[in-house]
Amino acid sequence: MDFNTEVLKYKDDFLKDLNTLVSYESVRDESTKTENAPFGKNCRDVLDAMLDMAKRDGFETKDVDGYAGVVEYGKGDETFGVLGHLDIVPLGEGWTKDPLKVTLENGYIFGRGVMDDKGPALAGYYALKMIRDLNIPLKKRVMLITGCDEESGMECMNYYVDHAEVPQMGFVPDANFPVIYGEKGGLHVGLVSRDATVIKKLHAGSRPNIVIGKADVTVDVMSYQQEDLFKFYCATQGVKGSIKRSEEGVTLHIDGAFAHAAMPYNGVNAAVLLLNFIGEAYNDQLSKDLYSLLKDWMGKPVGIEKDGLYMSFLTMNTGIVNMENNETDILIDIRYPNDTNADEIMAKFDAACASLTSNIKAENRGDSKPLFVDPDSRLVKDLMSVYQKYTGDTFSCPITIGGGTYARKFENFVSYGPELPNEVIETDAFVGGCHQRDEGIKLDNLLQAICIYADAIVTLCS
Repeated sequence: MDFNTEVLKYKDDFLKDLNTLVSYESVRDESTKTENAPFGKNCRDVLDAMLDMAKRDGFETKDVDGYAGVVEYGKGDETFGVLGHLDIVPLGEGWTKDPLKVTLENGYIFGRGVMDDKGPALAGYYALKMIRDLNIPLKKRVMLITGCDEESGMECMNYYVDHAEVPQMGFVPDANFPVIYGEKGGLHVGLVSRDATVIKKLHAGSRPNIVIGKADVTVDVMSYQQEDLFKFYCATQGVKGSIKRSEEGVTLHIDGAFAHAAMPYNGVNAAVLLLNFIGEAYNDQLSKDLYSLLKDWMGKPVGIEKDGLYMSFLTMNTGIVNMENNETDILIDIRYPNDTNADEIMAKFDAACASLTSNIKAENRGDSKPLFVDPDSRLVKDLMSVYQKYTGDTFSCPITIGGGTYARKFENFVSYGPELPNEVIETDAFVGGCHQRDEGIKLDNLLQAICIYADAIVTLCS
């Protein structure tokens, strides 16, 4: 079957349906939570939109209490799954295009979720739609599952595993090609303190899995010497800063760079930079000690650095900082290889905190163990073969990543595209990655992913 030719017939409909999904600001919202909308109205609405598309096209659907939706095709006891998510991270700032609309420009599409993960999830759906329309026989029942809380802890899949049928094997279109057979473990560490500090207020970060790109800190006073020092500090760090004086005090602002927490080296953490400045310019011990723990994205000052045999190095991101009235609460996102574990990491944090002047305590606030599927398994080998067939790329090999996907929630699942290895941007426009402004992806790559997913389903279900 020539899926490359067939997919062109679906291009316009795909873009129309993707625009519908992107139009929903489906960020988890506790304020609009109801019994059948556990993650808020917008997440409920985008799930309904996805299920309505499937009903329109004649598929059987299931609503798993608003936590996830299922689109089914085929019959039989053996099952194959394709897992995607419809929730998004907050829109953020600095967009040059409407984040809630699909914009096609120079062969690229832009909008929050076109890459992570509404576009790839819909690619999985259109792969199934092509198979159905072409009446290709399958020996397994295929289940396209779309969840609504991937970006805020995957509560949706925890619920799904307890309340619905789990496919026996499958893939997740929410990462990179060629095949991702391993994902680092995910540990959230909290740092708490009640020590006195000159900081009146510092609230920064919206999600632990995003590098803090902008941050403000308020202090009572600032001398002209400290003001000059702040300007010099920003210049040496290569960031933009500003100072605002008001009745509340003096507020310092730094523009860093947002990035995915799995790749903190691609970002600049504005909150961590502010802690460094306050610590030194004001001789603030708590800020100094916090910075000493947080300054390195590999965790070297804590002693948790680790270069894994399969999964490469550990990464650490300061995702949320809340400091006010001498109450400090910081949330750190750590991605660790399967050569270490949460207990070892927490023991190192405890020892590092004990050595400080300030009274800072470390807390384990949640651990998701690493995913590892045998790279010599049929699942990985068949997916690799299909990828090579459509791309001609016989150089790239199966990989592991620092990001966490739904694959870690089910047995015998791997991540599979749609981002291509060593992709070169072919437009002068800025094309943002996951969690960044102007999130975008080359349209032809997404259409190719539909073909790869369709062929993969046929290969593994025939």
